[in-house]
Amino acid sequence: MEHEHSSRGRESAPSEVDDIVSLLVPRLSHFAAVARAEHVTRAAHETQVPQSTLSRAMARLERDLGVDLFARHGRTVSLTPAGRTFLAAVERALAEVEKAAESVRADADPASGKVAFGFLHTMGVETVPGLIRAFRAEHPRIRFSLVQNYGEAMLERLRAGELDLCLTSPLPDAPDLVARRLDEQRLRLVVPEDHRLAARKRVRLAECADETFVTLEPGYGLRRIFDDLCTEAGFKPRVAFEGEEAETLRGLVAAGLGVALLPPPTVPRPGVVELAVTGGRAVREIGVAWLDGHPDTPPVAAFKEFLLSRRGRLLPQEPGTPPGPAAP
Repeated sequence: MEHEHSSRGRESAPSEVDDIVSLLVPRLSHFAAVARAEHVTRAAHETQVPQSTLSRAMARLERDLGVDLFARHGRTVSLTPAGRTFLAAVERALAEVEKAAESVRADADPASGKVAFGFLHTMGVETVPGLIRAFRAEHPRIRFSLVQNYGEAMLERLRAGELDLCLTSPLPDAPDLVARRLDEQRLRLVVPEDHRLAARKRVRLAECADETFVTLEPGYGLRRIFDDLCTEAGFKPRVAFEGEEAETLRGLVAAGLGVALLPPPTVPRPGVVELAVTGGRAVREIGVAWLDGHPDTPPVAAFKEFLLSRRGRLLPQEPGTPPGPAAP
């Protein structure tokens, strides 16, 4: 009889792994309850599932797997060797599901949940720490998972669900993303302190057509802005060095290896002079982006509202350099 039961199961068992998983998942907790109680009636009482429903579910589970999980002894049951193997895996799987459920609930908790927040490298020294400190004055227990990267990489992580929000520049124009402008930074021409332009306060970018530049690598938002501004100024820049971080570029400028178009530094760097750029709108807009249609947990919604409330006040006051024009 047992042989016939197993043979029928093998004939009717689905051949595709995905089909097996979809059949098994709803029954795993019921199987574990029966296996632990070794009694269908007691398991039915514990799970608040009718005994007949539970008995049918166990029979279907064995049929779909093609093996006997239980040996029946009147009203009691015991696990077969296959059943014990299956129970060990099921308990691990259920424990992982429970752990995952606890984690996502904790992350969504309005008072102590988590925000996955991405931002540009140039905003990591002062801007982002200041924002989080101000936000946590009202939400002291909310946690942050922080990611520093360049703009395109952050947008990909946003699309992959790894980030809730990100500060980026320039603002993305994509149908699957929502972006809101928060602030802007005037860009500066950074030159060595012994450079021919170092005594100036302002300079037109067109005057730099013959200069050697150091700049960020292609793919960075600031590099795209730099290339566009040079095109508007009527020249193609001669690039000697490409890097990944603005302060490294300032070091290259201080070493006399070129000039750079960069946002203001957090702390003035010796060895360089920073000039306002006129004759064009040499700015980079900073905005917050998120995935369109993606529901926010309460902590994410609170931080998003906080960021939007900082429009025009997101960035610290620029130190030391004379202001350039707000518009051409």
